[in-house]
Amino acid sequence: MTIKTQLNESMRDAMKSGDEVRKRTVRMALAAVKQAEVDKRVELDDAAVIALLQKEVKNRREALEEAKKGNRADLIEANEAEIRVLEAFLPKAMPEEELRSIVQAAMAETGAASPAEMGKVMKIVMPKVAGRAPNDRISAIVREMLQK
Repeated sequence: MTIKTQLNESMRDAMKSGDEVRKRTVRMALAAVKQAEVDKRVELDDAAVIALLQKEVKNRREALEEAKKGNRADLIEANEAEIRVLEAFLPKAMPEEELRSIVQAAMAETGAASPAEMGKVMKIVMPKVAGRAPNDRISAIVREMLQK
């Protein structure tokens, strides 16, 4: 079952059960998917939908930080609830040890030894990780390991 189908079914279930947070969040995610499909004039595959959902989670986390700075308990709670709903559709996060071993293998494969060669390593790591870890975390680990 595709992620888009899961989103549609979750929306239907949320409407039946009256779960307003899930309904609102899934509706927003489906709207973002539809907008991306219209913009690109193609139907998005699961990888593209996962990337879009990760972007939405990142936006919620940034809004959460702003809400914490502003002492807005209502916004903090709303953003945390939306993050939980969106994360249910994302693949399980990759453990850091596994990510480090993939980066190590990519470094050995490319022969990269300095931060200037980070692009070579990232080019090999990104397809292997494919949505199971945030891009900023991947690049931070690659940068850290290349500086050793």
